[in-house]
Amino acid sequence: MRSRTANRSGIVIRRRVTPAGDIIVTLLTPHGKVKAVARGGVRGPLASYLNLFHHVDVHVYQGPNNDLASVKQAVLEGALPRLAEPERHAFAHLLAEFADALFQEGEFSGQAFELFAGALRGLSHQPDPEWVALVLSHKLLALAGFVQNTSHCARCRAPDPAHPDPLGGQLLCSACSSLPAYPPEALDFLRSVVRRTVRASMDAPVPAAQRPALWRALERYVTVHVGDVKSWRQLLPVATSPADVPA
Repeated sequence: MRSRTANRSGIVIRRRVTPAGDIIVTLLTPHGKVKAVARGGVRGPLASYLNLFHHVDVHVYQGPNNDLASVKQAVLEGALPRLAEPERHAFAHLLAEFADALFQEGEFSGQAFELFAGALRGLSHQPDPEWVALVLSHKLLALAGFVQNTSHCARCRAPDPAHPDPLGGQLLCSACSSLPAYPPEALDFLRSVVRRTVRASMDAPVPAAQRPALWRALERYVTVHVGDVKSWRQLLPVATSPADVPA
């Protein structure tokens, strides 16, 4: 941050309260991530503004000897109350953790901000939040440069693989996999989700019975290529076991 004071508009993607009552937040903004602390925030008016998934405009000050900028003021620009609903909250957490892991401080990425903001709106308003989360998870990963290979087998490079990779979340050919092939709808999704628009993907949802296998593949891929994502623990109990792939 070049100047000691600045205004930043962004969405709270991470929030932690310290034993001293400070609130440490990470914002995703059109200019990358910003991390700041509201000192004594839990005892003041900032506590109601600096909540997860809130869109806020903050006035921050960077002291010469401080690692973290300090939040001096915050104005709530937007909130999506329905994200507190249990069937939506876990998916919003997952996308926020993705954004936190994929996009770094100071990294300019207006596309990432717009995509993430659109994902939260979709989770809040769409009747099928799980499908929104599955589509937008792949879109966020692709924007950050992480694209699952679907053109050839991840082990032997044979063309047109159609079977799950139980280790890396990629696609394998029949000779390299002991698992049944993905159903046509799930396979079409994996092969096309990156190049299709979000709207086109939303208009062609994979049946609910086939989604657990897609979540398992995504979890393996993210673990291998990005790192540990804690939000999986809230989602994976509803998924099948790694060996279960819908017919």
